[in-house]
Amino acid sequence: MPDDEIQKKITDNLEKINHGLLIFSGKGGVGKSTVSANLAVALSKKGKKVGLVDVDIHGPNLAKMLGVEDKKLEVTSEGAKAVQVNENLQLMSISFLLMDPDSPVIWRGPMKMKAIQQFIGDINWGKLDWMIIDSPPGTGDEPLSIAQLMPATGAVVVTTPQEVSLMDSRKAVAFSKKLNLKVFGIIENMSGFACPHCGKKIELFKEGGGEKAAAELGVPFLGKIPLDPGIVDMGDRGKSFLDEAPDSETSLVFSRIVDKIIQTAS
Repeated sequence: MPDDEIQKKITDNLEKINHGLLIFSGKGGVGKSTVSANLAVALSKKGKKVGLVDVDIHGPNLAKMLGVEDKKLEVTSEGAKAVQVNENLQLMSISFLLMDPDSPVIWRGPMKMKAIQQFIGDINWGKLDWMIIDSPPGTGDEPLSIAQLMPATGAVVVTTPQEVSLMDSRKAVAFSKKLNLKVFGIIENMSGFACPHCGKKIELFKEGGGEKAAAELGVPFLGKIPLDPGIVDMGDRGKSFLDEAPDSETSLVFSRIVDKIIQTAS
């Protein structure tokens, strides 16, 4: 557990944050970081003040995806400030502290826990409507640390439609409930692909499994995000897909999901 000084900093910061939301999955490869980045951008586009925290210590991707990988933290008399992505969105990631972006972070659990504490406690976030936590997959150190540090945090579970992913998503929902995290719902990512030539929808990874799992587990189903090559392209180029393609079906899906999340929190 954090010492008294860092715990006070964490408590003081959390008092200025209206809602905390943990985005995680039971397994890797479901596009969780992509979902986290676009949910944070969607919230910011609705006028919400958002702090996005990348607690994937070993594989931080959000700085690259949001086009701020070359930025550094600003240190002021009031403490370090997270990197500003847009007017309403700030980002904190271990990638801002690495001398070489290709250097691996070879840390055990206690060091990762300390870093997460500092991300929340030592950064001067100011007043936020939402703090979005992008956690690595699984139910290990990082999501457990967040649940302990932010007891009021809610959770969104990201899955893909195939059965293997859904098995792990059920575990993620059970993990949330055991830690008294409010489950805001399940998002089914990579749900169908529209052929760019004929427009026909192709179910590459099946479809509807996330919705079925949500019904079985008694948690809300937030929506289906299609497999969209534009998201991949924009993420690699460090551009916001929601800004570049605001009228696309995928952007509209993100907007509707965010509306559901806001409604659930109110």
